[in-house]
Amino acid sequence: MTDSAAAPKGRLELTLRALVLGVLLAVVFTAANTYLGLKVGLTFASAIPAAVISMAILRGFRTSTIWENMTVQTVASVGGAMSSIIFVLPGLVMIGWWLEFPFWESTLICIFGGILGVTFSIPLRRALVTNGGLPYPEGVAAAEVLKVGSRGAEQTESAVRENKSGLWVVVAGAVVSSGYALLVAGRVFAGEAAKFFKLPAALGGGATGVGFGMQFALLGAGHLIGLTVGLAQLFGLILAWVIAVPILTSPDTIAWLTAHGLPSIAATLPAGTPAEELAMTVWSREVRFMGAGVIGVAAIWTLIKLAGPLIGGLTSALAAQSKRSHGEVLERAEQDIPIKIVGAVSVAALIAIAGLLTWIALASPTLAASAPLLVIGGLVYVVLIGFAVAAICGYMAGLIGSSNSPVSGVGILAIIVASLLMLGVMKIAGVPADGSIIAFALIVTAVVFAVAVIANDNLQDLKTGQLVDATPWRQQLALIVGVIAGALVIPFILNKLNGAFGFEGGPPGIANEPLAAPQATLISALARGVIGGDLRWDLIGLGAVIGVVIIVLDAVVSKSTKGKVKLPPLAVGIGFYLPAAVTTMLVIGAVVGWVYDKAVKTTRFADVARRMGVLLASGLIVGESLFGVFYASVIVGTNSEAPFAMIPEGSGWPAMLAGIVVFAAAVFGLYSWTRKRAEKV
Repeated sequence: MTDSAAAPKGRLELTLRALVLGVLLAVVFTAANTYLGLKVGLTFASAIPAAVISMAILRGFRTSTIWENMTVQTVASVGGAMSSIIFVLPGLVMIGWWLEFPFWESTLICIFGGILGVTFSIPLRRALVTNGGLPYPEGVAAAEVLKVGSRGAEQTESAVRENKSGLWVVVAGAVVSSGYALLVAGRVFAGEAAKFFKLPAALGGGATGVGFGMQFALLGAGHLIGLTVGLAQLFGLILAWVIAVPILTSPDTIAWLTAHGLPSIAATLPAGTPAEELAMTVWSREVRFMGAGVIGVAAIWTLIKLAGPLIGGLTSALAAQSKRSHGEVLERAEQDIPIKIVGAVSVAALIAIAGLLTWIALASPTLAASAPLLVIGGLVYVVLIGFAVAAICGYMAGLIGSSNSPVSGVGILAIIVASLLMLGVMKIAGVPADGSIIAFALIVTAVVFAVAVIANDNLQDLKTGQLVDATPWRQQLALIVGVIAGALVIPFILNKLNGAFGFEGGPPGIANEPLAAPQATLISALARGVIGGDLRWDLIGLGAVIGVVIIVLDAVVSKSTKGKVKLPPLAVGIGFYLPAAVTTMLVIGAVVGWVYDKAVKTTRFADVARRMGVLLASGLIVGESLFGVFYASVIVGTNSEAPFAMIPEGSGWPAMLAGIVVFAAAVFGLYSWTRKRAEKV
């Protein structure tokens, strides 16, 4: 770096106080996202709430700058994004490879994969961020928040008031959501309202159910995903629970499948099985795999559409790096970490990954003899697939936002390919595949998934940095700090949650209320099915056909409405495989957010109110999620399954009705209060 291109003297950007605050917020958002992801299968982008909190705290320093707030937001958001690794890691407990999450193995998988996510995305910055022409909705929104709330010439009195009010909105949302969760834990309110029933014979006599989870975290997540995605998930919910589950549980369907020698989970259940058990068994063992097929096809379709732009983007990035290597001085705002250092760090991370994979392989008698072949195959897979998913996820984050980017689809495709690859390696080596090869495939997939989720978040952060004139190489160092901060926290949180609640399909926790961990459950089931040879390819194939139909339907609807109405295929697939109670509340949250935005649209404070709505939704998620982690710690510490219980178990309908009334009143009160605070700004 030359003096002429160096950052201006006195420019405070990558400061110690910014890094420390960023790490502290990364811990908070990592904990929140870990709990939310394991409970409902979703995580949220933490950039905007992190920026608001940073501006409120650093305002106490007269010398604080917008770039310091940018650093805080970058560290915090990438730490929160690191939590998405829980879409894979719990699978190792579910299959019995781990009884708990070993600190060093779990942490190193996250760190090495996350660092590769940073280094793989650096060459893509110029192509996808600077010259890509992509909207980067969350990155642009975060930049707007930073511009109006940070110290500087552009800051006004109203911006200062908005910043202070925004912090209180986050706090209020967190307090209400955690307070409600405490009352649910105390059995005062029910956490879910659901009803399962069997249909009349005239409608086939199958089983189905309706319900919704009364959880503020879900409501907030629904607000953030928006109406389009929410309604697409509702469509997937209808396909699953109004069509697929009733058909597959119908006595006529069961009889027909049995007569033709076709598999039917419902046929293995005894006569008179309750509606809830029948419907949930069919959904979890059959319908969910259809959702995997929908997501897989949607992810492949996205890859096909992005092939051209990705190739062009990579060519542009390599050309820019070539100019720098030939001595051309770049402007400060165009200075990435030098490509030689990026390459060296990438190689070091890959060597470390090779050591980790070797250590894991040698620990298994089955894998030890084939360790060199497995490690080489795993490394090739990480390099080729890892860079591909970094580019794909980075592009999709720019197109539709980090929260909506289909990393779940990437994970599903990655585990299927990894399992087939590992199975092939074992056949070449002449060693029978067992549980250890499933675990090895999951670990390799976890590394690739870490690459995907970090690249997915990084380019969004880099777009924010571009808009506020941050220095790329400083921001990229902050990204690495965020990766490490998040990685160090995740094993502790996972062990607390596993010990307290357990995971679906794994050993029970103290409370024996297993967390659904939807993606990890599905991904581990796919790995077992591929390697065990009993994967229901017929169900995945049927889901793929449904996915193709949805893709066509989306194109037709989008064209006929000139893009005003869309049906994102990936969102439909998510509606298939998330629990119905989760999807329903997400849809309710999306509708509530839409109604709120529409109500303030014509007011003079519309922009402020919309931003406040996002902060309220973020606070709702953070509050309940952090309480969930705290609750798990108390359960483990006291060895009590219900340490906060205030009334005996089995309160039934009274608790359910009381919960519905209080929940609805609290939602109305919070949004009304938020609107009033926005009006006063």
